Amino acid sequence: MEHRADEPRIGVYVCHCGSNIAGKVRVAAVAEAAALLPGVVVSRDSKYMCSDPGQEMIQQDIREHALNRIVVASCSPLLHEETFRKATERGGLNPYFFQMVNLREHDSWVHEDADAATEKAVDLVRAAVRRVRFHRALEKTEVPVHPDVLVVGGGIAGIHAALTLADAGKRVYLVEREPTIGGHMARFDKTFPTLDCAACILTPKMSSVKAHPNITLWTYSDVTSVSGYVGNFKVVVRRRPRYVREDLCVGCLECIDACVYKEGRVPDEFNAGLGKRKPIYIPFPQATPQVVVVDPASCIRVKTGKCKSTCVEACDRDAIVFDQKEEIREIEVGAIVVATGFETFDAARIPQYGLGVYDDVYTSLQVERMVNSSGPTLGEVRLKNGSTPRSIGIIHCVGSRDQKTNRWCSRVCCMYSLKLAHLLKEHTGAQVYNFYIDIRAAGKGYEEFFDRLREEGVNFIRGRVAEITDWTMTPEEEGRLVIRVEDTLAGFVRRIPVDMVVLAVGLEPAHDAQEVRRVLNIGCSNEGFFMERHPKLAPVETFTEGIFLAGCCQGPKDIPDTVAQAGAAAAAALALVDAGRVELEPNTACVVDEACSGCKTCVALCPYTAISHDRERGKAAVNGALCKGCGTCVAACPSGAIRQNLFEDDQIFGEIEGVLVHA
Repeated sequence: MEHRADEPRIGVYVCHCGSNIAGKVRVAAVAEAAALLPGVVVSRDSKYMCSDPGQEMIQQDIREHALNRIVVASCSPLLHEETFRKATERGGLNPYFFQMVNLREHDSWVHEDADAATEKAVDLVRAAVRRVRFHRALEKTEVPVHPDVLVVGGGIAGIHAALTLADAGKRVYLVEREPTIGGHMARFDKTFPTLDCAACILTPKMSSVKAHPNITLWTYSDVTSVSGYVGNFKVVVRRRPRYVREDLCVGCLECIDACVYKEGRVPDEFNAGLGKRKPIYIPFPQATPQVVVVDPASCIRVKTGKCKSTCVEACDRDAIVFDQKEEIREIEVGAIVVATGFETFDAARIPQYGLGVYDDVYTSLQVERMVNSSGPTLGEVRLKNGSTPRSIGIIHCVGSRDQKTNRWCSRVCCMYSLKLAHLLKEHTGAQVYNFYIDIRAAGKGYEEFFDRLREEGVNFIRGRVAEITDWTMTPEEEGRLVIRVEDTLAGFVRRIPVDMVVLAVGLEPAHDAQEVRRVLNIGCSNEGFFMERHPKLAPVETFTEGIFLAGCCQGPKDIPDTVAQAGAAAAAALALVDAGRVELEPNTACVVDEACSGCKTCVALCPYTAISHDRERGKAAVNGALCKGCGTCVAACPSGAIRQNLFEDDQIFGEIEGVLVHA
C-alpha cells in the first residue's frame, strides 16, 4: 500500500526500563493512549527498548509499516539518544526523524502517585508525537582532527597520560605551572599499601618524559587561552621567565651556593614550609627538568636590581639571564587532557585542632616530608624541643566528611594515615593513635594493610576529635598535647595525651580550578572538581568534546585510580586523533540573511565565539564547527533572524501544544 510522502506515519515505543519507569508509570496504558494519537501507526511497549530486540523492533516496524517518524519514551537522552538514532538510521530513516521522551528522570523518578505519573507520561508522549512530525532531515558534518595532543598538568596523571600518548606515536605538549613535574607524589616517602618508594616509582617516569622525543615539556608555564573546537583547538601558553636558560643550565647548583642569602629566607613550598630555600633554587634533587629557577617575589636582583648577583658570577655557562621575558607560545592540538590535580585542605580553618598554635601539630603532608630521607630533617622525626615523640595522634577526616568544611570523603586519608602510622612507629617506636570516623579501605590490598597495622600495635579510636589543647588535668598530661575525643565504641569521652599530632587533611579542588574551567570551557560539580560527561559511562570525557579529565582534578582518588583514569583519558584522546576526522552534530544555529539587521547582539553573547560579523554583507555568520547548539543567540536575536536545527519554532510550538491539549 502506498502512502503520501508528507503523511506522518509515526511509531511510538514506550520502555519499562525494568522497574525504573514501570514501577511508577503504567507503561501499557501509555502505549494504548499513544496509539490513538493522530499520525501514530504503531505503538508498543517493551521491557528494555535499548536492548538488541528493542532496536530490532524499531527497524522492522519502519520497513513493514513504512514509518517515517519515531518516538521512544524511555530514560535520559544523555544515555541512549544516540542508540535510538542509530537504530532509526539502520531502519532506513534519517536519524533526525526521531524524538526521545525522558520518562525516567522527568516522570517516574520524581513522582509518588502512579495515576499522576501515568497521566504526565501520556502528556509527554503526546508532545513528542506533535513535535516529531515537524522534524527535518539533517546530516552530520565532518572536520579533520589535528594529530597533536595537549596535556595540562604534570603530576602522576599528566605524566602517565603524556607517556601513553607519546608511546603511541603522537606529539604531546605537557604544560606544568610549577618549575618541575612530579606533583604531589614527588613529596611522598612511600606509597600504600605496598610501601614502595614513591621516588623509585615516579622518578623514572619523570626522566622518560624529559627524554621522550615526542614530548615537548613546558614547565613554569600556564595555559592562558583555548579557542577552536574538537579536533582543532588553538591554545596559547604563557611561559613565565625562570631567569635561567634551560638549554644552558646543567643543574650543577653552584649558583645556589653562591647566593648571598646563605641560610635561605623563603619558606620551602616543596617541604610544606618545614624548611627554607633561597630565592634561586631547585625544588628537589630529582626535579625535572634539572634546571634552577629564580623566584621573582623574593629575589632582590629581580625586584630592585641592586643585588651583587654572585649567582651570575658563579655560573660558568652564562645560564642566568635576569632580563629574560615571558614567552607566548601558540600551538594547535586535536585533543586536550586536563590533569591539574588538587590541593590539600588548610587545617588552620579548624582552629580547635591547633595548627599554627601548638609547635608539634603538623599536617600529613608535612609529616610526609619529615619521614622522607631527602626531606628537611633527613628522615628524623623530632619534636620542636629536639626529643623523639613517645606518643603520636593521627586525626582522620580533617576537612572531609564535615558539614562545616567539605562534605565529601577524600578517599585517600584513611589509607595514608595508616601508612604514616606505620612509618612513624618505624622511625620513632612511639605509641600511635588513629582517631577515625570510619576506616575506608576499599582497594586491592587495603584491608590487609589495615590488619597489618592492628597487628603492629597501632591503636584505633572511633570518634571525631573535638579539640586539641595544652590545658592539663593530670600529671601525665603535663607539657603534652591533649586530644579530647568521644570514643563511640566505648561510649565515653576520653582525654589522650600525646607528644605530636598529625592532621590527615583532605583533598580539595585546586585554587584556580574556576579560572581553568573558564579557559577550557568545561563544567564543575558543586564541590568545585571538574565535571565529567557521565559518572559511569563517560568518566573521563567532559561536555566540551575533545577535552578529557584525568586524576584528582575530577575528584579525590588514590594513585592506582589516578593512573588508571589517566590511561583511560589518553586512550580516549588517542581514539579521537587517530580517527583523523570527527563528526559534528547538526543541531547548530543558522542565520536567515533576509531578516538579519547586522546589530551584532548575537556576536557578543555567543559563549563559543561561533558567531562573527560579515562586514561585506553586514550580516551575522555562524561557524557550524564552533557552534554547540546552546540556543543563546536564537533567544537573544531581536529580529528573530537566527534559527536552530532541531529547535525550530514549529517543533517547539508543536511540543507545547501537545502538553497543553490535555489541560
